[in-house]
Amino acid sequence: MLVGKAPCGLKYAVKRSGNAVGYCSLTIKCGTRDEEGYHSGIAHFTEHTIFKGTTHKSARVINGYLDRLGGDLNAFTTKEEIVLHSTVLKEDLGKAAGLLLELATCPTFPDDDIAIEKGVVIDEINSYKDSPADDVYDKFEEALLAGHPLGRPILGTAASVRKITSGELKRFVSERFTPANMALAVVADIDEKRLEQGVLRLAEKVFDGHWKESVPRVQRKVEPSVFNKTVEKRNHEVNAVIGGIAPSIYDEDKRFDTILLANILGGPASNSKLNDLLRERNGWVYGVEASYTQYSETGVMAVTMGCERNNLEKCLAGARKVIRKMQDDLMSESALKAAKKQLLGQLAISSDNGETQCLSMGKSLISFGGIQSDEMNRKAIESVTPERLREAARSIFKEETLSSLIFL
Repeated sequence: MLVGKAPCGLKYAVKRSGNAVGYCSLTIKCGTRDEEGYHSGIAHFTEHTIFKGTTHKSARVINGYLDRLGGDLNAFTTKEEIVLHSTVLKEDLGKAAGLLLELATCPTFPDDDIAIEKGVVIDEINSYKDSPADDVYDKFEEALLAGHPLGRPILGTAASVRKITSGELKRFVSERFTPANMALAVVADIDEKRLEQGVLRLAEKVFDGHWKESVPRVQRKVEPSVFNKTVEKRNHEVNAVIGGIAPSIYDEDKRFDTILLANILGGPASNSKLNDLLRERNGWVYGVEASYTQYSETGVMAVTMGCERNNLEKCLAGARKVIRKMQDDLMSESALKAAKKQLLGQLAISSDNGETQCLSMGKSLISFGGIQSDEMNRKAIESVTPERLREAARSIFKEETLSSLIFL
């Protein structure tokens, strides 16, 4: 893998992989948290409308540009990034990477297309009413981080989206979509030196010595709320979230403790402690998981579950019992070794996917300015001790700072 920075400030990483398919991603340090002075939801709306035309290509041309090559073009928005990414045959990587940078540097945001897309996004916002399992987590995080930029909803509201204008979108992109805020990652079966040279030529062509300075991201202290709320939804399934504040992405040791803790409690495997007790042994839940989301100033760890109304109290009591055991008892060395091996296996299988590699590289470049290697991650996970794991459970799930949200 080769990692570097172009003269314009664009960060890049290129990696060779033995596959006929190539992957590229453009990660932009600009998400929902950066919307101060703009209407709520503008970052996500920018991601939707950035495909509606550039100074060089119409929306129709963009839509068919990679399709006719058998490729794929997509995007997503988080609270801290907007990511454009593409999958193509390796010989078409130059076209794909060029298109991603073109979309990010010269979008036109035509008024007619904006009006149409508002209907699409508002429909997406309303569709969450039909997906309480997703909605309950989003509302939990918004309440937990209320008053902080990270507490803003990614989609915004129907009212705020209706007010977004073409001029506002252009100003948002002009301020935030600067090369110093961008990271281009490429994974393909092409010589890495050749890939690097291609990236540098492309950056020089796109920015041509002209670029704006980045608007600095405002860092703010997180003062989490503590709450226990129940909202009457009258759905067949009850959805519940319990959790609290966790380490940030920059809290190096503690975040790996938390990653392992989340996987032990409610990871994707059927033998996770919550899944074993609540689903496999008792059949109380349809689904339960523990998630850990890492942000710049903080993190959020939450246990989410869906169950029938008459099983709710049993599920909450069971979850608390599992958590208390993690807080009270030291995990045996053999059990911890098995848990580490399981997590490392999951990460290895996940990273074997070229698209996953590419997206992870972009996130790492934006967050750390470089790539955290698999070996670095392995050593960090292997260093977790029973004492550190217990302390993570005690710190995150302290009764006095634990919050809950239930859709009843």
